[in-house]
Amino acid sequence: MTLAVVVPAYNEQAWIPATLRALAAQTDTDFTLVVVDNASTDGTAGVVRAFARDSGLDVRLIREPQPGAGTAADTGFRYAIAHGATLLARTDADCVPARDWVATARSLLAGGAELVCGRSVPRRDEHPGPVHRYVFPAAVRLAALYGRFRKAHRDPAFRTPYVLVHGHNLALTAELYLRCGGTPREALADGAEDVTLLNRARRHTDRIVRAEHLVVQASLRRLRAWGPRRTLLWHWDRRYAPAEVHVR
Repeated sequence: MTLAVVVPAYNEQAWIPATLRALAAQTDTDFTLVVVDNASTDGTAGVVRAFARDSGLDVRLIREPQPGAGTAADTGFRYAIAHGATLLARTDADCVPARDWVATARSLLAGGAELVCGRSVPRRDEHPGPVHRYVFPAAVRLAALYGRFRKAHRDPAFRTPYVLVHGHNLALTAELYLRCGGTPREALADGAEDVTLLNRARRHTDRIVRAEHLVVQASLRRLRAWGPRRTLLWHWDRRYAPAEVHVR
């Protein structure tokens, strides 16, 4: 089945090269890479074009002028589906997927999963300390456990329990994406598009898995800029709202 990897990108000239290199180094390179330039004002598009010329991958660079990670992701997913993709995966432009990321996602979806939620770890090249490697991830997992008991996540219409989901590390079938309505097209400050996608999917399938061996290294830049408390509040229904919110 045809697989597409979607990468939303906003002003990621300095960060996206590592993401692109990691995707080019995958053990399974039989995929289409769809990079969605979300109205960048830097050289992001030029970096992607240069990579497309030299990488040997099937790279598509498309543009989405409306700001928002969910909006850009939706544009990328729907472009991929319209061009024949039956399996979809997403990471972000400041992340580094493990070398077997594509192969693992394909295997899980081929094995019957319709939505796969992978594990996020700190980027090793950003030299994470103990707080970044252990304390903050533990707090995120506790928050996800709390999420299971929130009223918003316990609707009787949901067909499977709530699980921890990261927008920069998920995979799903194109059929489920269309069936559930996909990622919300909203501003980044308006909500967590990955949680909304998960809850939409939970109304349509019980084949949702949390896969600890589907691994992406995520950037620490937001955590370091905002601090642990503000970062957790941001993820908790946007209870912290910085002046600049159009970030990945």
